[in-house]
Amino acid sequence: MTMHLKTRITAVGPEVADLAEGGVLILFADGAPPELAEVSVLHKPDVDAGEAPAIGAPIAIGSLEATITALGPTAWKKVAEIGHVVVNFNDAVEAERPGEICASAVDGAALKAALTVGAVITIGRP
Repeated sequence: MTMHLKTRITAVGPEVADLAEGGVLILFADGAPPELAEVSVLHKPDVDAGEAPAIGAPIAIGSLEATITALGPTAWKKVAEIGHVVVNFNDAVEAERPGEICASAVDGAALKAALTVGAVITIGRP
């Protein structure tokens, strides 16, 4: 399997907890505008985004694991270019928005707890 992205959380916006409890994660690379940083998890890649992951690829935030179930047509391009993506942990088999990644459902409280500064997010495996 391929490592598509490995990144480390550098900041968690004040509105992230509410979104996470609903199963939504917004990622932005360090340097996002303040209004976006409020709702985002900021990150700094250790392994830059390579090729797009396939359906079924694992996504992990610390010890919390899920599987990609759908990928919008522009989602991975945004990850590669500006480090931005919305991940919905909703089990959807089709992305509602072009820039969205859908993944298997996770417990909202567990997602919220996993989003800490220093935690590693990976998509794929080495």
